[in-house]
Amino acid sequence: MKKPLVGALFTVLLLGAGIAPATAVAGHDVASAGTVKTKLRPKAVNFAGTVALSNCSGSVVRTPGSQPTDPALVLSNGHCMESGFPGPGEVVFDQPSTRSFTLLNASGSGVGTLRASKIAYGTMTDTDISVYQLTRTYAQIESSYGIKALELNTAHPVQGTAITVVSGYWKRTYACNVDGFVYRLKEGEWTWKDSVRYTPACQTIGGTSGSPVIDNATGKVVAVNNTGNEDGQQCTDNNPCEVDESGNVTVRQGINYAQETYGIVPCIGAGNKFDLNRPGCALPKP
Repeated sequence: MKKPLVGALFTVLLLGAGIAPATAVAGHDVASAGTVKTKLRPKAVNFAGTVALSNCSGSVVRTPGSQPTDPALVLSNGHCMESGFPGPGEVVFDQPSTRSFTLLNASGSGVGTLRASKIAYGTMTDTDISVYQLTRTYAQIESSYGIKALELNTAHPVQGTAITVVSGYWKRTYACNVDGFVYRLKEGEWTWKDSVRYTPACQTIGGTSGSPVIDNATGKVVAVNNTGNEDGQQCTDNNPCEVDESGNVTVRQGINYAQETYGIVPCIGAGNKFDLNRPGCALPKP
């Protein structure tokens, strides 16, 4: 996992001492990889709707069916939860939480604090996600700060897609492409299914865990950043390995990964409530 960070660094962020991006610029409009006669201009990717956690990154998200009056949701990683790493097979569901999040605007400035009412869902089994329900609705957030939630894409990501990883913790973006997909990604005790592998340009670091992975062409969230192989070790903590359908193991030192998010959408029903028995929902159950 991209190690969660604690302490003074986050305090600096809260005080407004922003860290300038080293390889990307807030609001940079990334060019589309494809060219056709009538070219669709990609949406500008910026920090609006992202959040900084005490140790990770995240984003305010909605499904296509979410309503303005629904309680808003924040997406991050399962390994970023304040309760610690859930064990293999463990699912955190509908548990109280008062966690706070610093909401960022397009330029990466903190504009307000959002607070959770509960952890709606969290796990590190098959995927690495946490979804918090907030005490405010989407309409209330937009009215107070002029910021809309990011929309979760409903389709599987596509190889070659130009993407941007947007870290609210570091106020930094990473631009690259979807290099491919991993049948099984193993790291220590945990195994994740059908993970996204980035091209080498996305050199994410500790604190970027939970960052939304945004499709540059649509502006929608297609994955959530979660790990990378740091030292070239095989299947150890902070050194995930790829396992194919035949059991062959591949180690790619310096390569980073994310977990797809389209599978979250079928599990969220009316009122933004998680219902793991909804048709099409395949997330692990408690």
